[in-house]
Amino acid sequence: MIDKQTVEKIKNAANIVDVVSEFVALKKSGANYKGLCPFHNEKTPSFFVSPARGTCHCFGCGKGGNAITFIMDQQQMTYPEALRWLANKYHIEIKERELTDEEKEEQSKRESMFIVNEWATKYFEDLLHTNPDGVAIGMQYFRSRGFRDDVIRKFRLGYDLTDRSALAREALAKGYKEEFLVDTGLCFKTERGELLDRFSGRVVFPWMSVSGKTVGFTARVLDSRTKGVNQKYVNSPASEIYHKDHELYGIWQAKRTIVKEDRVFMVEGQADVIAMHQCGLENVVANSGTALSYPQIHTLHRFTQNITLIYDGDAAGIHAALKGTDMLLSEGMNLKVLLLPDGQDPDEFARNHTAADFRQYIEDNQVDFIQFKTDLLLKGETDPKKRSDAINSIVESISFVPNQILRDTYLHDCTNRIGINERTLINTMNTLIRNRRNGTAASQLAGAGEMPVAEPNHGVHPEQSASLKTQLSKVERMLVQMIVRHGEHVIFENVEDENGNFHNLTVAQYIHYSLEADQLKFQSELYNDLLAEAARLSLDPNFKAVTYFMHHDDIRISQIATTMATDNYHLSERKDDGPLNDLDQKQRDANEQEALRNQTEHLLLDFRMDYVEHHLKDLMEQIKQAAADTERLKKLMEDYRDMQDIRNKLAKQLGNNIIV
Repeated sequence: MIDKQTVEKIKNAANIVDVVSEFVALKKSGANYKGLCPFHNEKTPSFFVSPARGTCHCFGCGKGGNAITFIMDQQQMTYPEALRWLANKYHIEIKERELTDEEKEEQSKRESMFIVNEWATKYFEDLLHTNPDGVAIGMQYFRSRGFRDDVIRKFRLGYDLTDRSALAREALAKGYKEEFLVDTGLCFKTERGELLDRFSGRVVFPWMSVSGKTVGFTARVLDSRTKGVNQKYVNSPASEIYHKDHELYGIWQAKRTIVKEDRVFMVEGQADVIAMHQCGLENVVANSGTALSYPQIHTLHRFTQNITLIYDGDAAGIHAALKGTDMLLSEGMNLKVLLLPDGQDPDEFARNHTAADFRQYIEDNQVDFIQFKTDLLLKGETDPKKRSDAINSIVESISFVPNQILRDTYLHDCTNRIGINERTLINTMNTLIRNRRNGTAASQLAGAGEMPVAEPNHGVHPEQSASLKTQLSKVERMLVQMIVRHGEHVIFENVEDENGNFHNLTVAQYIHYSLEADQLKFQSELYNDLLAEAARLSLDPNFKAVTYFMHHDDIRISQIATTMATDNYHLSERKDDGPLNDLDQKQRDANEQEALRNQTEHLLLDFRMDYVEHHLKDLMEQIKQAAADTERLKKLMEDYRDMQDIRNKLAKQLGNNIIV
């Protein structure tokens, strides 16, 4: 782990203009610099770099950050990797804390396994390109598949000799330990103690992690030998550094294009990935026959929310398209499906089409997953039981979609397509959600004071609380943006506390105390942490919220603050009108203080109003469902009237009149 002092040294050394200039041609623009955004295609520069703030921001796609977050996004690195990249650039020696003996042993083992895998990757590559058998057999196979030499190099493809002892002999002669040859799965030991090569006589596909390290291998027996062979493909066994269901083939080569295109194509096999790269579609990965897993989805979600599954249109391809899709939907991925014509796989289709043709085919033929599933399961089906099962399956998939608006849109489309009453579909979906979550209750607003207090109540359904969270997010975001931009600014002077002492209140303190008084919190715990820290520090004369949070030690807070300092939620900013006399300066300061106070108070009222409005909707849903339970209905109606009273009081404060 990098020690804090070294991290601070790296942050202080990193010049945002210097760092960004390595990837973007920048031109001076007033006090800032601008250039073409490296994260999306554009012809007019909208990517601005501010030396004063130490940040960059694209007003086209919204990407940006400080020097560390820029490198994380641009190079698709983790936080520690970005720190090491910057340390190397500025020749800063990394000082890491002392590891325990157990940590040292584990780290040493992992590093040794990566080193052995890297050596093996080069070994297989060299055999493919320089060994007579490698050129005559391995290279001939790849060329018969239509792979160009540059693409073969790009994916570091290789060949392994038929001599089952050759790799072990070479590795041991180079000083690599037998232990790590076995642990990585490159070799295995027979009962007689022989050390044999797992991949002998096959072409080899290395698997690279997101950071570019070789974690494992897939080896394929050549076409002329596949007849009667039980294992056409052999994979590295699970190890300390390789779990196939965690990895995605091609992610190292595809990650930058995935970010740039904001979409990933998922195919089945390695050859499909390589062929599509060669065709010009580089934002493609494969899960290579394994069932899609959450770790794989989480990896993809780092780069994009948009995924298109591309499979051939035969029965196997359709089955593959159905696997794991509910998990993708539940993780908030925007999912589309494309089936290729005439049973072609992506490898064959890519070899017979240009990139432009392939892209056009995707645009014209990809469909959202719910439409795909509806067409697949219900097309021509007349048996009532089978139709019922199919509809239940479709509604269950929709129930995994976390975005309520998108979920409602899907249900409405289903109603139009299949002719089932929408209320029936909604009730079915709600039942599925409740059963899946085992009736886990969400928090709701309760009580009849000036503001409702959050406490547990098993009457609120999970999907309703998810809606509440979504709807409140914009107001929360604007309040947090106010804290980031103006947290240290005093908006109330000489406020008397309960002990008779007088204090000034900053923006951050006022928001903190106001929410705390009503026992309210932000939905995001990260926002709550940021608010508490700002309230604690905001009276420090040296504290400036925007600078402090943009360069915060917690990279998540740093990313939030950097975005909020430059995004499209425009709050008041001080304008430089030149030198003013003392009287004019005091008047301007007073005007700005009043403007900030008004904005803060109005946002807090909006926050409360949103909370109440959506709680009223939740109560109304419960009232509809409690029609047969007289006692519960009576209690819900009382809660509803109390909440209406609170809503009306807030409306008057906001300048509206709502009487229902």
